[in-house]
Amino acid sequence: MANPELDLELDKFRELVGKALAEGGTQPLIKLTDEELAVLDPSALQDVVAPTPHLSTLSEEQREWVLATALRSLVSRGAVEVANIPELDAVLRSEGTDAHITADLDMRVTPEVSMALTLRRTAARALAVEQQTSSGSVTAFVFVHSSELLLIEQVTGGGLHIFTLASKARDAARIVQALVDPFGTADRDGKVLQLDQSALTADTVDKKLASVIDRALVVSQLIVLADEPGPLLTAYATDREVWVVNVDSPQAPTGITAQAVSERSLERFIIKLIRQPTAPEKSATGWAK
Repeated sequence: MANPELDLELDKFRELVGKALAEGGTQPLIKLTDEELAVLDPSALQDVVAPTPHLSTLSEEQREWVLATALRSLVSRGAVEVANIPELDAVLRSEGTDAHITADLDMRVTPEVSMALTLRRTAARALAVEQQTSSGSVTAFVFVHSSELLLIEQVTGGGLHIFTLASKARDAARIVQALVDPFGTADRDGKVLQLDQSALTADTVDKKLASVIDRALVVSQLIVLADEPGPLLTAYATDREVWVVNVDSPQAPTGITAQAVSERSLERFIIKLIRQPTAPEKSATGWAK
């Protein structure tokens, strides 16, 4: 059941952040590792769509060790403050004795950390981006709160989460575009090809598109996460050009197009996805991974 007081507080929080962002413009927020996020917001490992590529490779024993190290790292660089250090020290001294002392961790985070954790959990919609290359994959999410408040989270293959606050959809689109077209080869717009699902099989795909798919150095998938299935965009970047295959609705048999795109047209495609409307009731924590 919705809590009107909490909703009101969240709206006020968004309003304050949006105003501050309008004055300062798009800006880096904070960088956190998989294990630091796991310490700061443990339930987000299941609740939030962003992956934790490094943490997922570790055993339970290894996780315990890296989480302890992550907490020390957060404290040492001032990202969090532990208010009950003497109590925790007493717990450590009691290990191996008959005292069996326990204590809860009283942890307070900086405004930057709090902002990142809150905004990634409470967006009404998000644009998910996955970049695939021969060296692995990189993911990014644009959590959309309003046209003036967007949180971008880039996740490297090594599990580093880079958070950026954007005050414009265009600024967020340019960050995404750097993943989709890292070589800057989007040059000019080509003829729009109308396709259907049967035309996307290996045997029947258009020859020009098939050639681009075969030569692609970077393949990116972009999809809107919301209550209803959103548009899907697949981009193929070669050393000479970038093609996009756009699907208006993943569940519809029509509305599929393919074309070579210029830098400006690629930006427009991404901005359209970021601005895709959706119902405001669903939060990012409800989307399946």
